[in-house]
Formats: sequence, structure tokens, C-alpha cells
Amino acid sequence: MDHHVIPASSGSAGADIALVLLRLGLLLATAFLAGTGILRPLVGELPRRLHLTIAVLGGVSATLAAVSAFATDVNVIALIVHLVLALAIPVLIRRPSAGRWAALALAALVVLETSLGRTGVEFAIDTVYVAAAALWFGVSVLSVWVPAERWRQTNFRLGPLSLTLGGLLVVAGAVQLFTSGLGFDRRIYGTLFGLTLLVTAVLPLAAVFFFSRNDSTRVYRFGAVAVAVAFIAWSALAAIPKPPELPVPGVALLAEASLGEQRLPVLVSPQRPGKNLVHFPASAGEDLSAGIEGGLIAKAIVRPGAEGTWAEVDLPKGRSDLVIGRGEEKTKIEVDAGDEPGPAIEDADAPECASAALGGLVADRREVLTSCPADALSNEDSGSLVKLVEFLAGRKPSALTLVEDTSRRGVAAAKLVRETAARSGLPVQTEAGPNTALVVVSGWAGGYTAMTRAAESQRLKPTHQYGLYLAPWLLNGPIVNSVASSSVPLRFDPREQVAVSFAVAAGNAFGGESPTLGGFRSWLGDQWRSVNGDVQIFAAAQVNAMPMYPGEPHAVGMIADRNYAGQWIPDGTIVPVSSVLR
Repeated sequence: MDHHVIPASSGSAGADIALVLLRLGLLLATAFLAGTGILRPLVGELPRRLHLTIAVLGGVSATLAAVSAFATDVNVIALIVHLVLALAIPVLIRRPSAGRWAALALAALVVLETSLGRTGVEFAIDTVYVAAAALWFGVSVLSVWVPAERWRQTNFRLGPLSLTLGGLLVVAGAVQLFTSGLGFDRRIYGTLFGLTLLVTAVLPLAAVFFFSRNDSTRVYRFGAVAVAVAFIAWSALAAIPKPPELPVPGVALLAEASLGEQRLPVLVSPQRPGKNLVHFPASAGEDLSAGIEGGLIAKAIVRPGAEGTWAEVDLPKGRSDLVIGRGEEKTKIEVDAGDEPGPAIEDADAPECASAALGGLVADRREVLTSCPADALSNEDSGSLVKLVEFLAGRKPSALTLVEDTSRRGVAAAKLVRETAARSGLPVQTEAGPNTALVVVSGWAGGYTAMTRAAESQRLKPTHQYGLYLAPWLLNGPIVNSVASSSVPLRFDPREQVAVSFAVAAGNAFGGESPTLGGFRSWLGDQWRSVNGDVQIFAAAQVNAMPMYPGEPHAVGMIADRNYAGQWIPDGTIVPVSSVLR
């Protein structure tokens, strides 16, 4: 019954609560009506008051369904079916067989409504829970007006039936609890979602234990209160946000913060005692700050070579609340730094390290951060740099201008470049000059500085006419876009499906953040080798379509908007400019 979809936020808390209450009232009334109709053949002649009760249930169900049509988007066909069945059951109740079939159809609609967007095991337990609750409600309604001795003789007894129905409710509630991902951690009792899950399992258990010890129909009426509350809780689960995963010490934390009407992602890395970086995407806006409650609050600032803004925060040992703010607006995020020290991360390399950790989180891998990309030169990047220098030697520049840093990766990369260039008879220098090629093997901060200086030098006089070349790990939007064009040796094509999929996933998970090589490797995990092919030189530029005159329409197939999803270079493009380097 997808005509009563849980509405998106209307912007008014009161209106949202009213819509949820409308839905819960509709489901409860419909479940009572369906259960009563299904069990109608178990009793003989119905007293007038029972006819009136069923008519009221049908009227309430139909009325709430009609009201919901004005309150939220509905599926018209499903709404009509609901109205017809809700109004038909009170009429067909005099014919038990026909009424039962109509009630079964209505019960199926209730199942579909409570199971929106769920499949497999989740759909199965929804079906069990709703069916068992509806049958319990049916016995309760019928027993109010028809004494047990006036029920028709059947092969089952009401006592065992109550145990069966209650047992099904308890089992379904327990399965929902165990499959929710909350386990037995503190979110069970510390969040609304967890408490609601407990209600769905515990109240039916109480109904079975305290009320279902004999064949008297009276126990159903008392137990119906507990089952009704549990059914409401079950139906409300879809409207209650699932709590985020608990923070794990040493695992970078990807969380969501709410500031006013804005919801923004937050990355905390490495989540160990001492210095940590709190990262916000550029889409989160400016003037953000972060700090531990009761401690110093740091303003989030732009860092060279990295997207978005970053705040440096000292985390104490154990759990604490990280305060995120903008002006007078504040919110809190729970963090847990644990007791053990984290890895030694150089300040200049910390954003790249956080970006690599983000890639793993996007792939739902919560791994303890023990090292960073700048800690070592990988075999893949080593081979790419060798191919790059050999490629440049074939072009015969006067020299290579090399930019390095003091990280272990930077030192190893610079040594490798010098050794390869020496074998090719190619001089290596640190100064910019004409007829040279610039090769940058530093980290993000040094790479951004080197490229901006190169761009300024090229504007003043002929410099680096043989091009600007970046190490693979420097394929990052702010660095690449600091110049009109640059080149990078890669073992994968950023335009291929896997790379684009990561770019989309990273952007969706973190406010449109652009992908990075470290994040891509972490996202792929062991599958990185499958996309780790031969080396090609790729050129990145700040255009992705031929410019048109103002007002002139773009040609068919040409992209007018440069901010489409899946780009590795914001507002730009990257294409191969060499064949495979052998």
C-alpha cells in the first residue's frame, strides 16, 4: 500500500509529527479491522454492538486514508482499493467468507505499507509481525462482544493461539533487533530507534507471559494494549532515523551534523588522542568551527592543495563530544579517541591521509588508521615515475626542475627521479628555467605551492616549456586547477566506470568532494590491482567543452554544465596524451 509513503520533512516539526501520527493511526485502525474480518467466521451471529464496532473501524480507516490523500503524495489506485475494502468489510461482515477475503486483502495492504522499501528477510518479518498483530487485534475485538462459549467449535484453542501469535511477534521483533546493526551496544537504550526496537520485542513477550495463560478471551483484551503499542512502534520504525555507527578509536569518523536547516558531513581523522583534523566539504560553506566541549574552538580554514575546510582539534583520551558550530548555531558529534596513540602524521600530509581514510569509509570499511600515503613510495607509483622520466628524456628538455619534500615518500621519489634521469643523461635542478620540465613529487601542500609558483612564472616569462608534471598522488582538484594544464602518469583511466563510480560515491558521501588517488585505493582495497594497468600520461585542463559565444547553443552531445557527477577534476577534464609507456 504505497499510497501512504512516509513524507519528507515539511520544514515544520509540528506538521511532520502530525503526518506520522496520521500514518500510525491509519495503520492501527486498519490492522484492527483486517484482523476482525479475518476471524469473523469463528463466531456465529454478531451482536449489534459488534456490527457497530466494525463499522466504526471501517469508517476510521477509510477517513484517515482519505485525509492522508490531502496531507501527502498518494498512489491513487492503492488509495481507492483501500477505501473500497475498508468500507466493504463492515457490509460483508454478515457473509463471513466474503468478509474474510476482503479482510485478507486489506491485511496485505497493511503489510505492504509497513514494508515499503524492504525486501528479503525484512519483508518476511514485516509480514509475520503485521499478520500476528492483526489476528491478536481480531480476537480482542470479537471477544469484547462475543463470550468464549459462543465461539464456534474449531480445532484450535484460544490459549495456544495466543502463545503462537505472541511467539511470532517476539521472534519477529528479535530478528528485527538482531538485523538492525545495533547489536547490544548502548544505542539500544540510548537512542529513540533502539528503544523503539526494544518495545517491538519486549511488549509482545510481556503480553504472552502475563496474559496468555488460559483460554479466556479476556487475556487478549488485556494483551491487546501491549500488542497495539508494539505494533505502533513497529510501524513507526520507518519514520525514525537509524542512529549512526558508534565511533571506533583509531578509525576515522564519518558523521553528519545538523546546523539549523543544513545537514553537512564531517570527517574526523585519525580519531586518536592528540591532534586531529576535522574536515568539512566546500559545500558546507564557510565560517565553520570545531572543538571539544569545554575546550578550545578552532576555525575551519582552507589548507593548500586540499578541498573544503579543515579545523585542527586536540582530542582527549576516551569519549568526548565534538562541538561543530557556525555563529550561534551549535551541534555535537560523539567521538572516541581511545587510549592508544595514533600514527605520527606530518601536518602537511594530514589532509591527504584523511582523504585516503575517507575512501575506505565510503566503501563501508572501518579500518584502524595505521599509516598514511606519504609514509612510503608504493611500487606502483615508483614504476609510474620511472616511466614518466623516461618519457621526458625522449622529449629532450634542457633539464628537469624537481620539487620534493621531506616525507619518506617524497625523499624516495626524488631519489628515484634523479637516478632515472642520470641514466638517461638528463640534468636535474631545483631552479625553474626555460626549456625545462617541472616534475613535482612532494605532498599536497608542496605540490599546490609549486604549481601556483609555476603558473606565476609562466605568466612573467617563458618557463617550463616542456610542461608541468605531477606525481600520481597529486591528482587532486585544487592542485591541478591551480594551472591551466598539467600532466600526470596514471595506471588507470579516470573516465572509466570504476573510477567514475568512486568519484560519484565519494561525492555523494561527502558533500560533493572530489576523488583522490589515496581515497580511490582505499575504496578499492584488494581490488586495486585489478585496475592497476600500464602507465599512460594524462593531461588535465580546466575545460571540458569547446567554449561558445554568449547565447549560442551547444552542439548536440556537448556538455554545457561542467559540474556533472563523476568528475575527477572539478570544472575540468582529464584525457590521455600518450600511448601506453613501455
